[in-house]
Parts: sequence; C-alpha cells; structure tokens
Amino acid sequence: MSAKESVSYTLLVALVLCLACSVVVAASFVILRPQQEFNKALDKRRNILLAAGLLPNNEDVDVNAIFEAKVKPRVIDLASGEYMDSINPETFDARQAAKEPETSVAVPPDRDIAGIRVRAEYNVVYEIYEGDQLATVVLPVHGKGLWSTLWGLLALEGDANTVVGLTFYEHAETPGLGGEIDNPAWRAIWPGKKLLDANGQYQLEVIKGQVNPQSSEAVHKVDGLSGATITTDGVDDLLRFWTNEDGYGAYLERLRSKGGSHG
Repeated sequence: MSAKESVSYTLLVALVLCLACSVVVAASFVILRPQQEFNKALDKRRNILLAAGLLPNNEDVDVNAIFEAKVKPRVIDLASGEYMDSINPETFDARQAAKEPETSVAVPPDRDIAGIRVRAEYNVVYEIYEGDQLATVVLPVHGKGLWSTLWGLLALEGDANTVVGLTFYEHAETPGLGGEIDNPAWRAIWPGKKLLDANGQYQLEVIKGQVNPQSSEAVHKVDGLSGATITTDGVDDLLRFWTNEDGYGAYLERLRSKGGSHG
C-alpha cells in the first residue's frame, strides 16, 4: 500500500479540505455580513412604507430616500405611552430587548391572547407627518399563528383609530391557507377599517367567512382566511393585544387626546 492509499493520508486530506471550506465559509460570512444587514434594514423600511400606503404598487423606488424624508421613528415606553428620546430608534432592537430580563415585561397568562409570553418594555413606532399634523403611525405587531410567530406592521391614521394598512413580513404559515396573509387582495380589505366604535370601545374583528358590506358593523369587520381558522384567529388576537392596554394602548390614547398634533 502506497502512502497516498493509507487511512492516515485519507484522513489528512479530508481534514485539510474541511479546514479550507471552513475558512471560505467564515470569510464569506464576514465579507457579506454588511450587505446582509443593509438588505435587512432596507426590507424593514420597505415594509413600513408599504403598510403606510407610501408604496401602493410596491414600486421600484428609492426606499431609503422616501423613508428618511417621510418617516420619524420614535422609541416609546409601552406602559406610559411616553417618548423615550434618550434611546436611538435606529439601534434599538425590541426582539432582543424582549429576551433580556432587565428590558422585558412578562405578559400575564390570562391577558396573553397573542401568545407571546413576554414583550419588550419599549418599542419603536414610525410616525409620518403632514406639516405639524400626524398623518399615519406604523406599529410593529406580532403574535402566534398556526405554525409560527406572525411579525407584522399595522398602520393607523393620525386619529389612532382608522386602519391605513396591515402587512406581515415574517411568518411560516401554510402557503395557500394561512400564508394568504401575504395576499395583496386580503391586505386591500384593511384600509378604512376602524378599531373603536363611537363609544371608544374596541370592535375590530377578523371574522370567519365574509363580511356583509351592508351591515352597520362592516367598518369593524374583516374577512377571515378561508381554511385557515387558527391563523385568522391569530391575526385577530395579536391586533386586539397590541392596540389595547398591554400593547400600544397608552400611546394610542395619548395620540387621540392630542388630536394627532406633533409630539
């Protein structure tokens, strides 16, 4: 047996190849990471603009230019609804904050309708003004669907009541069923829907089946997703959670009391 046919030689070649591949993979990760982070941030901005109706046709435009000209990110204390201007909204990560005991809040099980267990103490909201008047606010929302956590963005008019848009940018729901939360036709149902009735009571609901457009309650109702009851319920629950006292409730009440003026 020649040296090249020995077991030790074979193992040495395999080891060298593994090390070489590891170096290439590690180097690629380091080299490409800045581009990956850039693309991730760009996609986030695109989804914020899409929810706010600023990219109605998802056009190929300069997302960063539109975002920086139109959108003002603000960190808020969810408990009080107050702005936390000492925290940089560009670097604050609510997902990471929710994992840390010192920056997270446990959600009582009897009120955890979104199935998230904990939430960050603070979160980032995205305000869009026309002059000194708040035109739109975009709120990050999330909660459990059938197979995954649904991560989305809810946009409201400056009255903190009328829906401008709802989009989900990350989930693992079943294509053709729960995955229809991505369908532009379903997203198109949301604009104009109202969270609250004339008495200030929360009424928005994603129902099973289709909404009767002639019903006096149609402005508070949204068609459910056919064959995707659990995902439909998940969307309904997460919106109810995030727009009430355990989510952005205090912040939304502040907006309503100020009439959408500049904060």
